[in-house]
Amino acid sequence: MNTNASETYHLRPLHKADIATVSRWFESLDDLSLFDRTMRVPVNHEAVENSLLEATGIEGASGKCWFAIEAERDSLCGIVGLENINAINGDAILALFIDDAARNKGIGIRAAALVLDMAFNQLRLNRVSSFYRTDNEASRKLTTATGFQKEGCLRKAWFSGGEYIDMICVGLLQSEWTKQRQELASQLAAGTRVKFGHKTSGGWSWPPID
Repeated sequence: MNTNASETYHLRPLHKADIATVSRWFESLDDLSLFDRTMRVPVNHEAVENSLLEATGIEGASGKCWFAIEAERDSLCGIVGLENINAINGDAILALFIDDAARNKGIGIRAAALVLDMAFNQLRLNRVSSFYRTDNEASRKLTTATGFQKEGCLRKAWFSGGEYIDMICVGLLQSEWTKQRQELASQLAAGTRVKFGHKTSGGWSWPPID
């Protein structure tokens, strides 16, 4: 992970205008098959729009909470969010996608950590889950670094590239995140930072501002 760059990125609500950029990202079959277990082929703008419309808040999101990851220059470089939010059971699923040009800069782990702070401290969730293909090394490293525990393996549950691939299930409890976040913060260089909003995000920043 490259942490030498010094740049600030921002999380903001996903807008309908962002969908054109997201749909271009998903034209890459390799990226799409790593990100989404249910989308098998690249789809057009309208199909991506239908998939993400609730997450923009336009239709009144139900069980979804997605954010755009934006650079200072107002360019979209990724999306991160929570799916299947269940207030009764206090759980949700974490999902993340970083544009190819913005990878290996430490943006994804900071954005994920900021969303975990929000999940546990703002939405009052008790656990967050995630799933990834067993050959997705980037997801394995990110979830391990943020404290997720491996909870199981669904054998041959992800079909891609003509073969069935095992799917790893991981989970993180609120109590585990409380212990892990301090250690993670000490490991991440402060030069690269992800914040909620522009300029006035207060304590909602990763790494955290003391």
